[in-house]
Amino acid sequence: MNENDISKIIVDCAYKIHIKIGSGLFESVYECILEKYLTKRGLDVKRQVPMPMEIEDIQIDRAFIADLIINDKVIIELKSKMQLTNTDKKQVLTYLKLSGYKLGLLINFGEALMKDGIKRIINGQI
Repeated sequence: MNENDISKIIVDCAYKIHIKIGSGLFESVYECILEKYLTKRGLDVKRQVPMPMEIEDIQIDRAFIADLIINDKVIIELKSKMQLTNTDKKQVLTYLKLSGYKLGLLINFGEALMKDGIKRIINGQI
């Protein structure tokens, strides 16, 4: 399964969760629910994954913590706020660069419409 196939399942699950629950809960609640939905759909889901980085001769074991990593191919960063910012998008892009993953999804459950709360970030682009 490639990144595009995985992202379609993720978007579908996020949409269903948003319809059933709506906005207003903590990110951690959406993270737990999304993990369960994705696992039920047959995806391998890892939560709160410490990600390393290396710069010159400096090794950092926990440069950031990925909210969710799906099938070792897609990073999901979850938010629950009124609207996303450019900083949120840059955060995901940095995660992709540091991890080597090609695709990240920035999902904001705080939006009134889920279509406005999902941003697809490709390594090298915003």
